[in-house]
Amino acid sequence: MKNLNDMPAEEFRKYGHELIDWVADYLVEVGNKPALAQINPGDIKSKLPADPPNEPEAFDLIIKDLNEIIIPGMTHWNHPRFNAYFNSSASGPGILAELVSGAFNINGMLWKSCPSATELEEVVLGWLRQMIGLPDNFWGIIYEGGSVSSMHGIAAARENIKDASLRQKGLTGRSDLGRLRLYLTEHSHSSVEKGAVTLGVGLEGIKKIPVDDKFRMIPDELQKAIDEDRKAGWLPFCVVGTVGTTSTTSIDPIPEIAEICEREKLWLHVDAAHAGTAAIVPELKHILNGCERADSFVLNPHKWMFVPIDLSVFYTKKPEILKRAFSLVPEYLKTDEDSEVINYMDYGITLGRRFRSLKLWFVIRYFGVNGIIERIREHIRLGKLFEKFIDESSRFEKLAPVTLSTVCFRALVQDMNASELNNFNRNLMNNVNNTGITFISHTILNGIFTIRFVVSSIRTKEEDVIKVWKILNGVYERMI
Repeated sequence: MKNLNDMPAEEFRKYGHELIDWVADYLVEVGNKPALAQINPGDIKSKLPADPPNEPEAFDLIIKDLNEIIIPGMTHWNHPRFNAYFNSSASGPGILAELVSGAFNINGMLWKSCPSATELEEVVLGWLRQMIGLPDNFWGIIYEGGSVSSMHGIAAARENIKDASLRQKGLTGRSDLGRLRLYLTEHSHSSVEKGAVTLGVGLEGIKKIPVDDKFRMIPDELQKAIDEDRKAGWLPFCVVGTVGTTSTTSIDPIPEIAEICEREKLWLHVDAAHAGTAAIVPELKHILNGCERADSFVLNPHKWMFVPIDLSVFYTKKPEILKRAFSLVPEYLKTDEDSEVINYMDYGITLGRRFRSLKLWFVIRYFGVNGIIERIREHIRLGKLFEKFIDESSRFEKLAPVTLSTVCFRALVQDMNASELNNFNRNLMNNVNNTGITFISHTILNGIFTIRFVVSSIRTKEEDVIKVWKILNGVYERMI
């Protein structure tokens, strides 16, 4: 009789062992692969059938195609010389937790739908809150990413507007409500703007506050903008400050911004998605100064805490506002325990919720707080080492302060004008990436094409930083 159930246990065990070995080998050998996929658009699709298989295929064939088709098209985020963006490197315990979470396959929408998922999330977010030094009046929830976390922060800020009745009346077609105004800087993450667009604020409702020479929001300019907007009939409602901007990891002056927000009765959301993790290190606690005064705060353990994507943590001192914005409970989701427990579905747009807290729990327990501290310290040391290479070289110049482990720089070539120098640096970056030895990315600072080098991977060692430096110089020499 044909098997109409799941993969038999013995077959699962056989290929499960094989794939665990495959993953272990992959993590050991990933540094020998090109960091950036060395293929052209369409190369992977051309090797895959256009139609799905009608009959079952052998699992051996699936693994064969994984090796021969998928691997060549991989940009390896777990590579020790993945130095682009903000690296999201997955650790062994986090990967194993993903396996267990997939086996459980729960939906943690309600306490009742999986009590362990709800209560572990409460506890592990309490651990993380203590680790980064936020006070105990911050309540936490896990979302899938920083973009979604910031969107929920803006949604809570919108719901917090006094007498606006936005949940009931919405934003459209209202003559009794001024146009909403949200404040950030050009160095705030683009997802904040996306969230504002999604929530009906619109791009015209966003005002970008000028920054200083270290790419930090200028508080006096924020106050000036708020005053001007109120006189012009706008309704200021939210300020987004950043601890660790995407381009340079600059830190906005949160204490001064918080002072303005409290005086003006505006919601303060702090985006610390990447850099916030560094506050686990005792001598770096100061980077979150003032964040205890924020209304909401986001940190992504999947960025610099070795947790596999995706896991973003959102904290707020006003969970009742967040719940008021999103809670909508049909009869079929009501339970007898509702008055005694947290039902996380009430605090966000999504109903379905994976068991994400399991991997954060595994990672914290396996490495311990001190183990995480030591790894972040080492990354900062390696970032400073690369900064030293730049500072001591006549070929390159630093373009922003190195706050943590992100170095922004460019190559210098005698007698090139600004446009030519931008093109040279773009080509330099592309040529370095085409070696496959590293993957670095860029930004634009004050009109200057800026190369970014980031150390935040759990697999990066000093020898990797030195290797990237040598490749960078070798490619430079060939281009001159």
